[in-house]
Amino acid sequence: MSTQNIQAIRVHSYGDADQLKLEHIQRPEPQAGEVLVQVHAAGVNPMDWKIRRGYFKDVMPVRFPYIPGLEMAGVVEEVGPGVTAFQKGQAVYGQSMKGTYAEYIVAGVESLGLKPQSLSFDEAATVPVGATTAWQGLFDYGKLEAGQRVLIQGAAGGVGLFAVQFAKWKGAHVLATTSSTNVDFVRSLGAETVIDYTTTALADVVQDVDLAFALVGGPALEDSLQAIKRGGTLVTIAGQPATEKVQERGVHVTSFHTQVESDLLQTFARLIDEGQIKVAIEQIFPLSEASQAHELSQQGHGRGRIVLRSA
Repeated sequence: MSTQNIQAIRVHSYGDADQLKLEHIQRPEPQAGEVLVQVHAAGVNPMDWKIRRGYFKDVMPVRFPYIPGLEMAGVVEEVGPGVTAFQKGQAVYGQSMKGTYAEYIVAGVESLGLKPQSLSFDEAATVPVGATTAWQGLFDYGKLEAGQRVLIQGAAGGVGLFAVQFAKWKGAHVLATTSSTNVDFVRSLGAETVIDYTTTALADVVQDVDLAFALVGGPALEDSLQAIKRGGTLVTIAGQPATEKVQERGVHVTSFHTQVESDLLQTFARLIDEGQIKVAIEQIFPLSEASQAHELSQQGHGRGRIVLRSA
């Protein structure tokens, strides 16, 4: 049993970003079906600070103290009993439900893949959750097909940038919303029509899309609903629109929980290494500045994903 101490960010109670504490803890041990990963970088998701604030405490309670973070990239340090899919020294990326804001973490092999060779660890850490959410939303739940029109709201963020690229790769016609500073960036991802939501009303320029993928809630969610043709689909990770409006529009609405899977991570690595999909980092912080990273994430309107570097 390891007695080595490592650095990790832990949260002892719900609250603001100052609840993120850099502490020394015992290095975890991989169990059956798990690997121990030396983390080089962890992605910072909006879900991380929402969990920290207690937004989901009724449906997804945590046991304090806990290590935040859902995604990371690093190097396999040790494999647990029965693990044959990975070996010590391999560069990997993926998800851990036990937290990723630490120098070492354990992760189940079903949520890991070999890191894309063309990406740095910082870049790879931005991929697992965002790309999986985009893929599952568009294809597993949205059933997007070539030639269809898809609206992506919040196209410059950590999910949106992948959604635009996957939809374009599929052969769909991509319409996307973003803020003024990100219009050119979103267009470079492959969106045919880019709407600056700060200056243009969506209803004035977008109608009759087959699928809307809502990554931002509030008024934008209602705008998405209005843009869909009768019989179309709204996939949302940003809340639910009013039931009467859904019935009035004749739209199918679905929401889902992202499930990072090894097979998908392999697909992403291939597409990235082929040059078909690119990533974007908003800013990199050292692990010790996790609170500043969360504060930046809470501001929203970013481009790509924030990263915590731990090695």
